[in-house]
Amino acid sequence: MAELRGARVALLGGRGMVGRALVESLARHGAEVHVYSRPEVDLARPSTLARIFERARPDWVVNGAAYTAVDRAEEEEALATRVNGEAVGLLARACAERGAKLVHYSTDYVFDGSARAPIPVDAAIAPINAYGRSKAAGEIAVREALPGAHLLIRTSWVYAPWGTNFVRTIAELAATRDVLRVVDDQRGRPTSAEELAERTCALMGRDARGTLHVTDEGECTWYELASAVVELTGSRCRVEPCTTDEFPRPARRPAYGVLDLSKTHALVGHGRPWREAVARVLEKMVEAPRVELGSENAPDSLLRA
Repeated sequence: MAELRGARVALLGGRGMVGRALVESLARHGAEVHVYSRPEVDLARPSTLARIFERARPDWVVNGAAYTAVDRAEEEEALATRVNGEAVGLLARACAERGAKLVHYSTDYVFDGSARAPIPVDAAIAPINAYGRSKAAGEIAVREALPGAHLLIRTSWVYAPWGTNFVRTIAELAATRDVLRVVDDQRGRPTSAEELAERTCALMGRDARGTLHVTDEGECTWYELASAVVELTGSRCRVEPCTTDEFPRPARRPAYGVLDLSKTHALVGHGRPWREAVARVLEKMVEAPRVELGSENAPDSLLRA
């Protein structure tokens, strides 16, 4: 924690689901946080990136902004790549020119889902949809521009007490529906945005570099996650498993996206188990206003109500 105290941090996407959690965590760790959101700084308009460095003179730039509409990216791949790939490369080069370190978030969607054991950080990337390809382009750009001064964090299935995300959607639907059908053939690791932010700060405090994976502990399917949410809320709604093939979406989803956490464990220890993290978010959810935010795992691609 001491290494972040007094550090100047420029945060992109401070109003997003992860960005909101980062604002709180960075401040709690003693960082001087400068928050940038659209339209002031917009990854879709790379000319705005210079504004990050005009006021903050940051030691770290944390990129919490991204194009996250997985299905729409199939029709807007050029835009997704401009935001998640090309603009990220420009941001990384700007950090290199000004001596700032970069934290950038990526996703399990850079993998093809064919693994059968937790995916190590150095596994070959092979995205199967446009969104994954755009995020893979960003990873490559960051490594090329900042080979020794980046922290690239892959995560998955992000949820929070605020915004539009799977956990909130299931909790709200379960309050009014008798039955929900949720896909049971996609396996991964849920991630609390608040836990992700805290562990990001811990890694920054250790001056961690390279590619690391950060999620909640444990793994499940979307059906198992939905069942846990319904159980924890005390709803009488019945959750039934179904297959991805029963309602195809424009973008293919990886069947298996369990990220290996061993390198992160070695640096900052184990995180919170996903059921415990979900319970904490549900407790906070009733106090959080619903704000429509993007989500890389759009709820309507995973369930049928």
